[in-house]
Amino acid sequence: MRVLTPGLPLYQAKAEFFRTLGHPARIRILELLSDRDHAVHELLAEIEIEPSNLSQQLAVLRRAGLVQQYREAGEVRYAIALPEVRSLLVSARTLLTTLIDEQAGLREQLQA
Repeated sequence: MRVLTPGLPLYQAKAEFFRTLGHPARIRILELLSDRDHAVHELLAEIEIEPSNLSQQLAVLRRAGLVQQYREAGEVRYAIALPEVRSLLVSARTLLTTLIDEQAGLREQLQA
């Protein structure tokens, strides 16, 4: 996500924000960091991704202001930068669950 341009319409800023979230690895990184802070090696153990690709995805999330990094005991650790990121992930899960439930209900009606 680029730094927001002054005067950028809100709908364009939102679109840019959602493009930033539009990669499965970035979503998985945010999910993991929502539970607790992680070192890079811990993220690599949980996500099937090349180290260089993980580094790129973390850089995108850092530039967007969604994650932050810090050093602890000689290793770089990553954390969610804003608590609202957790809320967004919970909202997305709720929305998807609702959509799936509605589709299942429609399927049952069609099969009847």
